[in-house]
Amino acid sequence: MAGFCGPGANLHLKSFLKVGSTLASDKSAQKNNKSKQTGLAAFSEHFSEVYSDRWQGLLDSLKAQEVQTARRNKFATIPSISLQPFDGLDNCYQWSRGELGRDPQGLLDFYIMDPASVICARALNVQPGDKVLDMCAAPGGKSLILAESLMDSGELLANEISAGRRERLKKVIQQYISRVVRDRVWVTGKEAGLFAKSHPEYFDRILVDAPCSGERHLLQSPKDLEEWSVTRSQKLAQRQYALLTAALIAVKSGGQIVYSTCSISPIENDDVIERLLAKKSGQFEVVKVVSSGEATQFGNQFLPDRVGYGPIYFSVLQKK
Repeated sequence: MAGFCGPGANLHLKSFLKVGSTLASDKSAQKNNKSKQTGLAAFSEHFSEVYSDRWQGLLDSLKAQEVQTARRNKFATIPSISLQPFDGLDNCYQWSRGELGRDPQGLLDFYIMDPASVICARALNVQPGDKVLDMCAAPGGKSLILAESLMDSGELLANEISAGRRERLKKVIQQYISRVVRDRVWVTGKEAGLFAKSHPEYFDRILVDAPCSGERHLLQSPKDLEEWSVTRSQKLAQRQYALLTAALIAVKSGGQIVYSTCSISPIENDDVIERLLAKKSGQFEVVKVVSSGEATQFGNQFLPDRVGYGPIYFSVLQKK
């Protein structure tokens, strides 16, 4: 068979390459334009591609009233509990949205939070005597769980850069943690990434409950939803990755990190861990955790259409 040759061969080849280049450019432009689209329509289009036939049910569950649990405060003295246990969660009860009580010390008896947040905080497996960092600690529910796990020894540094949220965090600590234990709990307001320089290989456990898109709350705010875009999620993922790299420096060898978000986007969840694995290969390993949530490639996810609460994603990492 004759080969593709002759006087017009180069012209045909150039024309072919030009068409291919144009098609590639068009696809790239379409992808970029899609990532910049905003509002509910773009939001639904993006997540329908991520979750396929599951999306409508998940969307409806995200719009529904949030399920929460009343977690008993272990620092408070509670003579009796009339609430019904929350299925599958030790020390947690079904919340009827009544008034919270106080013990003789003045400590509140229950903290109201998402059940998946309880599971996430417990996944850090804090032990008595540990030095613990909660990088982005407000409003404080997870910090309380970490403080309870320390028992009579160890220290907790609860960090929150936002002044307003930090005041809320301080109030929660004062309302729930006994005075003797509060002496081992410090609230700081520094840029979380700076812990890599100020506390290298210092902490036994670090919780990185990273700022995220928070799609459940986004759906309750038309103004914020109108500003949503894939690009915004990608920018948040860059910030989340930076926090995680700082945590990897600040944790001791053999220590553990829990990375978590309340996002349903893989961009802000598994993709962040995948990037860390690519960039910091050999420095840590992903710890597989069996939970009541759905297993993802690198962690666990709790979505309200399946478990009735959430969304929460978390991944457990151990530094080598």
